Amino acid sequence: MCGAELTSLPEGVQRVARLLQDKGHPHAPQMLDDAARTAQQAADALGIEVAQIAKSIVFRRKSDDAAVLVVTSGDKRVDEKKVEALVGKLGRADAEFVKSRTGFSIGGVSPFAHATAPVMLIDRELFRFEEIWAAAGHPRAVVRLHPQQLEGLTGAPVEDVV
Repeated sequence: MCGAELTSLPEGVQRVARLLQDKGHPHAPQMLDDAARTAQQAADALGIEVAQIAKSIVFRRKSDDAAVLVVTSGDKRVDEKKVEALVGKLGRADAEFVKSRTGFSIGGVSPFAHATAPVMLIDRELFRFEEIWAAAGHPRAVVRLHPQQLEGLTGAPVEDVV
């Protein structure tokens, strides 16, 4: 993706695209025709299983108000108690908190290129698949990757959090 193509993308997608390009990731973000604010909507748009969507769930850590980002498979539900055992007590993260900490709106939170680096965990369930898709900074933007690439790009630990 060249500079001219990047500037036509929403700002959040530009940040993700630059990071992926800088890290040598082989796939650029793709813009979908319609918004994919849920894992099911993204899966339907891509013609894949909902489980292949790497959904980003953001919590607020109570001790220091840090964002805690959990990336898990679209067919799984995060177990807050398991996450708390790893990072401390959690609270709800509203839309304003998510946007201010990650730089992305809910429905488009990417696992990388955040405004402020979050505490991050990757659920091991994503490793069931050869290929996964994650939000890329906008509710219509997605990026293709392997679970191992997600781990490498983020440096986040892989845990059992569902």
